Amino acid sequence: MRLLLMGPPGAGKGTQAVRLAERLGVPAISTGDIFRANVAALTGLGREAKRYIDVGDYVPDRVTNDMVRDRLAQNDARHGWLLDGYPRTPSQVNELDRFCRDCGHTLDLAIVLGVPERELVRRLLERASSEGRVDDTEAVISHRQQVFREQTEPLMEIYHARGILKIVDGRGDVADVTARCLLAAGRDRDAVPTT
Repeated sequence: MRLLLMGPPGAGKGTQAVRLAERLGVPAISTGDIFRANVAALTGLGREAKRYIDVGDYVPDRVTNDMVRDRLAQNDARHGWLLDGYPRTPSQVNELDRFCRDCGHTLDLAIVLGVPERELVRRLLERASSEGRVDDTEAVISHRQQVFREQTEPLMEIYHARGILKIVDGRGDVADVTARCLLAAGRDRDAVPTT
């Protein structure tokens, strides 16, 4: 299975990506994790990405596309994957389409985690406090929500038109959200909430 997990910052994509990937038997591929690893290692990509991440902007498509293409070509992703945080723009959708076409794959599903904005801000401020995330200030959080609305929400229309978009309620217990996502993916036998 090849699927996308979408939603605004704070919707729980990272948590759900790991859980869903494990249940579906595919790797979870998170651009955020790849960026943070490069920033920590002080790579050229990391230094470039940090300039954008620190102010809540998206890392440029040219950098992101090359990174994701390389990751999807790795052996563990041959039979499926779950993308968390990519694509975020229509041009990235085109790049992912090109990659899938080149490999003879199709995208099976795009799941959007729906969470009210007030809840998102609360979650992100709690995460900033508990994890020491300096990139989660109120100003950056507000900017990220705006960037999501402007740049990523149009992707929902693209995937809706293709008939592969499912919106899942991202509120509540983590296990319940996982179960709802599995149901959306047609894996109802796997959708019993786990702890």
